[in-house]
Amino acid sequence: MNLRQNRTPAPLVQVNGLKKHFPILRGVVFQRTVGAVRAVDGITFTIERGETLGLVGESGCGKTTAGRTILHLYRPTAGQVLFDGLDLTHFRGEELRSFRRRAQMIFQDPFASLNPRMTIARIIGEPLRVHRLTKGPALLERVQELLHLVQLNPRFINRYPHEFSGGQRQRIGIARALASQPEFIVCDEPISALDVSIQAQIVNLLDDLQDALGLTYLFIAHDLSMVRHICDRVAVMYLGALAELAPKDELYSRPLHPYTQALLSAVPIPDPKAERARRRIVLQGDVPTPADPPAGCRFHTRCPRALAVCAQVPPEWRDLGGGHWVACHHI
Repeated sequence: MNLRQNRTPAPLVQVNGLKKHFPILRGVVFQRTVGAVRAVDGITFTIERGETLGLVGESGCGKTTAGRTILHLYRPTAGQVLFDGLDLTHFRGEELRSFRRRAQMIFQDPFASLNPRMTIARIIGEPLRVHRLTKGPALLERVQELLHLVQLNPRFINRYPHEFSGGQRQRIGIARALASQPEFIVCDEPISALDVSIQAQIVNLLDDLQDALGLTYLFIAHDLSMVRHICDRVAVMYLGALAELAPKDELYSRPLHPYTQALLSAVPIPDPKAERARRRIVLQGDVPTPADPPAGCRFHTRCPRALAVCAQVPPEWRDLGGGHWVACHHI
């Protein structure tokens, strides 16, 4: 099947009730399932063509698992992912290979995501060989083009990953993701392992590549100030579920969910007077385990506004208008 023949006016990516549960096994010889880690538990959102959707939340909330499940690196436990109008649920073999040519991932750790025994030419050229896009001298020419595209010297093709800095390695990872000419890229915290001085360079590079190539991003991060810089809309995730989603200016100026308000209260403001005047929201207690999430609203055990209904009834994921979605009984 040629997936590029299926063009629809719908959003490029549609996620409907997506779940990913990892089984908890007991026993040495005869293993049995005694529970499940609900890493992603029923999230719904869309990503429009050419936009950048930010996905933020605390460590362990399920952001990376959501990104990998959307790309079907993990098979979903339940729910649906539509890409360009096509349901990926039952894709196997060649259909899945064709999809992955159009959807790639930039990994968080540039030191662990590159094979230390492979040259840069082999690393970046791997997608070209897997998808049978080119071979021979043309393959090396394409690798050099990609290195130039991410602002690295094309003469580096015969070097190994250990010969590069962290920022250069991440550029190599970006070049590898671009090799198959994808339309959609999941950026899994691509700057969190880098020095602060390098982070802005990588973000600006991703921004320039999006303008030049018409890319669509899912940008996973926990740096809220950087997310505001690069993203068009922002989704806030807590314990496997979405708490709020809105255009970035709307979310930062008028956060509605108590968890979003607490997150934004921790973002530094480069104005001493405004920093002193604002009220910091400090959440009490620890994040519950995803192996046994609380009933009702996932956030009610730490929410300063929790009522009895919050511990009993899961809040509905509602559109308040203008693309502002929230899951909270108080709204």
